[in-house]
Amino acid sequence: MPELPEVETVLRTLETQIKDTKILDIEVLYEPIVSNKRNFKKKLLSQHFREFKRRGKYLIFIMDDIALISHLRMEGKFYLFDYGEKIDKHSHVVFYLDNKKKLVYHDVRKFGRMEIMDKKADYDVFKDLGPEPFSKDFNLKYCKEYLKNIKKPIKEVLLDQSFVAGIGNIYADEILWAMKVNPNRSANKINDEEIKTLISSSRVILNKAIKAGGTTIRSYTSSLGVTGRFQLKLNCHTIEKCKRCNNEILKTRIGGRGTYYCPKCQKI
Repeated sequence: MPELPEVETVLRTLETQIKDTKILDIEVLYEPIVSNKRNFKKKLLSQHFREFKRRGKYLIFIMDDIALISHLRMEGKFYLFDYGEKIDKHSHVVFYLDNKKKLVYHDVRKFGRMEIMDKKADYDVFKDLGPEPFSKDFNLKYCKEYLKNIKKPIKEVLLDQSFVAGIGNIYADEILWAMKVNPNRSANKINDEEIKTLISSSRVILNKAIKAGGTTIRSYTSSLGVTGRFQLKLNCHTIEKCKRCNNEILKTRIGGRGTYYCPKCQKI
């Protein structure tokens, strides 16, 4: 699943390639992807891609009069093709642009969604998302208050977008490895120093991943000529040996997600 660094990579790449282009036509080939097919097309035709924003894992395209919101979910991708290039059966929404290109939304599992919103919406409170990892609101006071009564494993909490927006499975494992905390540890047992490390490590790891273009694992790429390289820098997720102590990395399931950790370094 694309996480914050991958979504940021897609956004930055799209900004360089389609900024200020106009939508001339739209094909919706799988209607559940969009909020309302007729209204979707009517509102977007002749609109320009003016600004490019991200909130958590959501792509936010600010148009002339409205905002187009896209969530890639498990395997959503964007491709940019010439008009004459063929698309495959997994291409579900096609935007024909005035630069002779077509922006194609591709999604094998069809879980992604697009909707229209007011361009002046308050995205700070968007979709009940928690603060961004880079926000000043993601601080010791906030984390202590949020975690103090939660007995669920800290791994589950890191994946909860209402706690912090944008962190998914890969980066949750990497953050907990940096914290030296077992992913099964109850969230309310995380002490102040560990919370400080959680905050700082989240920012460092996510920034490194963004600079590397994200993480290419299984089917994810940015799909716009940018391939993630952060997988070369992973310390525990899908890794056989811990890069800190050379102990065997174990794999378990927490909250239904495959979870990697070092039983020697990461204390319960």
